[in-house]
Amino acid sequence: MSFFKSDTPADVLKHLLVILVAAGMLIFGFFYVYLPLTTNHGEVIEVPKITGMQQVDLEDYLDERDLAYFVDDSTYRPEIKPGTVLNQEPKPGEKVKEGRKIYITVAMKNPPVIKMPKLTDGSLKNAQMILKSYDLVIGQIKLVPNIQQNAVLKQFANGKEIAPGAPIAKNTRVDLEVGDGLGNQEFPVPNLVNMPADEAVTLLAGQGLQVGERFYQEPAEGETEGTVVKQRPVPGPGATIRMGQLVDLWIAGREPIRGVE
Repeated sequence: MSFFKSDTPADVLKHLLVILVAAGMLIFGFFYVYLPLTTNHGEVIEVPKITGMQQVDLEDYLDERDLAYFVDDSTYRPEIKPGTVLNQEPKPGEKVKEGRKIYITVAMKNPPVIKMPKLTDGSLKNAQMILKSYDLVIGQIKLVPNIQQNAVLKQFANGKEIAPGAPIAKNTRVDLEVGDGLGNQEFPVPNLVNMPADEAVTLLAGQGLQVGERFYQEPAEGETEGTVVKQRPVPGPGATIRMGQLVDLWIAGREPIRGVE
C-alpha cells in the first residue's frame, strides 16, 4: 500500500502518471480494439449497383454484403415492371460502412390518382400543355361544329365525359371535343356581287362569316371600281354556308397600298 501513499511530491507525480497511462490505455482499447470488433469501425464496403433489380430480391442480395435498403420514394412508369429499382442513393461504387442503408426509388404497380383538371372553355393548345403537366395522355381530338375555333367544349376519359375535379389515374388517355370554328346551322350563301367591297365585308361579319382571300383585277366594261365582281362560294339555288366559313372576294380595281387612304 506504500505505493499509493503521497507523502512526498514525487509520490503525487507517480500516482498522476499511473492514472494518465491507465486512462490512455482505456481510450486506446475502446476506439482501436472494442469498436472495430463490435462495429467494424474503419471498414468500408463498395456500394453495388441495384438499379434494375426487383425489390423482392434486394434483401438477400444486400444481406450477403452486410447492407440494407429503405424505400424512399416510388413512381409510376408504365413501361417498367412494377417493383423495379429506378434509383439508388448512395450511387454504385461509393464507399460506405457495413450495415449502411441504401435509399431506393421503385416503380409502382398502379398509377397515382389525381383530380381531373378543367380543360373546357380554354384553347386546344392550352389543354395539351395542362394534360402533359398532369401526366395525362392526349387522346382523340374530335372537331365538332362550333363558332369557337379550337376551343375545348367537352373532355372525356374511358369513353365518358369527365368533370373537373373528378378522380383520374395518371397516364389515362383524355379525349377532347373541340370547336371547328364553324356554326352548326347552314344558311344560303349571300350574294355580294356588284356590292361595294367595304359593304360586303360588313355584311359577311354581320352573318358570322369571314373574309378569305381578296383578289384585285382591272375593272371590265360595265364594272365599277371597288365593287365585288366575283365570290367563292358562289351564291345560287341550294348553295349553303355555315357560320364561320371563309368567303373569297374578287374586287374590281387595284389593291390599295397599306397605310395610304
